[in-house]
Amino acid sequence: MSKTEPLTITIMGKEYRIACPEEEKDNLRASADLLNDKLAEIKQQGSVIGSERIAIMVALNLSHEVLHSASITTDHDSLNQRIDALSERIHDSMQKIQLI
Repeated sequence: MSKTEPLTITIMGKEYRIACPEEEKDNLRASADLLNDKLAEIKQQGSVIGSERIAIMVALNLSHEVLHSASITTDHDSLNQRIDALSERIHDSMQKIQLI
Protein backbone atom coordinates (compact mmCIF):
# COMPACT_ATOMS: atom_id res chain seq x y z
CA MET A 1 0.00 0.00 0.00
CA SER A 2 1.33 3.45 -0.94
CA LYS A 3 2.23 5.99 1.68
CA THR A 4 0.09 9.09 1.39
CA GLU A 5 1.76 12.46 1.93
CA PRO A 6 0.40 15.99 1.67
CA LEU A 7 1.06 17.90 -1.52
CA THR A 8 0.47 21.62 -1.85
CA ILE A 9 -0.93 22.80 -5.18
CA THR A 10 -2.06 26.27 -6.20
CA ILE A 11 -5.31 26.80 -8.08
CA MET A 12 -6.49 30.30 -9.00
CA GLY A 13 -3.91 31.77 -6.63
CA LYS A 14 -5.09 29.75 -3.62
CA GLU A 15 -3.07 26.97 -2.03
CA TYR A 16 -4.60 23.57 -1.33
CA ARG A 17 -2.98 20.74 0.61
CA ILE A 18 -4.04 17.39 -0.73
CA ALA A 19 -3.19 13.92 0.54
CA CYS A 20 -1.66 12.05 -2.34
CA PRO A 21 0.31 8.81 -2.84
CA GLU A 22 3.92 9.52 -3.82
CA GLU A 23 3.55 7.88 -7.24
CA GLU A 24 0.56 10.10 -8.08
CA LYS A 25 2.15 13.46 -7.22
CA ASP A 26 3.32 14.21 -10.75
CA ASN A 27 -0.14 13.42 -12.14
CA LEU A 28 -1.79 15.65 -9.55
CA ARG A 29 0.59 18.51 -10.34
CA ALA A 30 -0.11 18.07 -14.06
CA SER A 31 -3.86 18.07 -13.35
CA ALA A 32 -3.52 21.29 -11.35
CA ASP A 33 -1.51 22.86 -14.18
CA LEU A 34 -4.14 21.88 -16.73
CA LEU A 35 -6.89 23.24 -14.50
CA ASN A 36 -5.04 26.52 -14.00
CA ASP A 37 -4.49 26.83 -17.77
CA LYS A 38 -8.19 26.26 -18.47
CA LEU A 39 -9.21 28.69 -15.71
CA ALA A 40 -6.89 31.38 -17.11
CA GLU A 41 -8.23 30.74 -20.62
CA ILE A 42 -11.86 31.26 -19.57
CA LYS A 43 -10.94 34.25 -17.41
CA GLN A 44 -8.98 35.85 -20.27
CA GLN A 45 -11.94 35.53 -22.63
CA GLY A 46 -13.83 37.82 -20.29
CA SER A 47 -17.20 36.28 -21.13
CA VAL A 48 -17.59 34.80 -17.64
CA ILE A 49 -17.25 36.89 -14.50
CA GLY A 50 -16.62 35.54 -11.01
CA SER A 51 -14.32 32.80 -9.78
CA GLU A 52 -17.13 30.36 -9.07
CA ARG A 53 -18.68 30.77 -12.50
CA ILE A 54 -15.29 30.43 -14.18
CA ALA A 55 -14.64 27.22 -12.22
CA ILE A 56 -18.08 25.86 -13.21
CA MET A 57 -17.45 26.62 -16.89
CA VAL A 58 -14.05 24.90 -16.77
CA ALA A 59 -15.56 21.88 -14.99
CA LEU A 60 -18.30 21.70 -17.63
CA ASN A 61 -15.79 21.98 -20.50
CA LEU A 62 -13.49 19.33 -19.02
CA SER A 63 -16.46 17.00 -18.37
CA HIS A 64 -17.55 17.45 -21.97
CA GLU A 65 -14.04 16.60 -23.20
CA VAL A 66 -13.94 13.46 -21.04
CA LEU A 67 -17.33 12.26 -22.27
CA HIS A 68 -16.47 13.05 -25.88
CA SER A 69 -13.20 11.11 -25.53
CA ALA A 70 -15.06 8.17 -23.95
CA SER A 71 -17.55 8.24 -26.82
CA ILE A 72 -14.76 8.14 -29.39
CA THR A 73 -13.15 5.21 -27.55
CA THR A 74 -16.46 3.34 -27.52
CA ASP A 75 -16.95 4.01 -31.23
CA HIS A 76 -13.38 2.88 -31.91
CA ASP A 77 -13.91 -0.35 -29.95
CA SER A 78 -17.14 -1.01 -31.84
CA LEU A 79 -15.41 -0.50 -35.19
CA ASN A 80 -12.59 -2.82 -34.18
CA GLN A 81 -15.11 -5.53 -33.29
CA ARG A 82 -16.80 -5.12 -36.68
CA ILE A 83 -13.45 -5.25 -38.48
CA ASP A 84 -12.48 -8.41 -36.56
CA ALA A 85 -15.81 -10.04 -37.44
CA LEU A 86 -15.45 -9.13 -41.13
CA SER A 87 -11.86 -10.34 -41.16
CA GLU A 88 -12.96 -13.65 -39.68
CA ARG A 89 -15.72 -14.01 -42.31
CA ILE A 90 -13.21 -13.27 -45.09
CA HIS A 91 -10.79 -15.81 -43.65
CA ASP A 92 -13.57 -18.46 -43.42
CA SER A 93 -14.64 -17.73 -47.00
CA MET A 94 -11.08 -18.02 -48.28
CA GLN A 95 -10.69 -21.39 -46.56
CA LYS A 96 -13.93 -22.64 -48.15
CA ILE A 97 -12.71 -21.50 -51.57
CA GLN A 98 -9.46 -23.40 -51.11
CA LEU A 99 -11.36 -26.59 -50.23
CA ILE A 100 -13.29 -26.52 -53.52
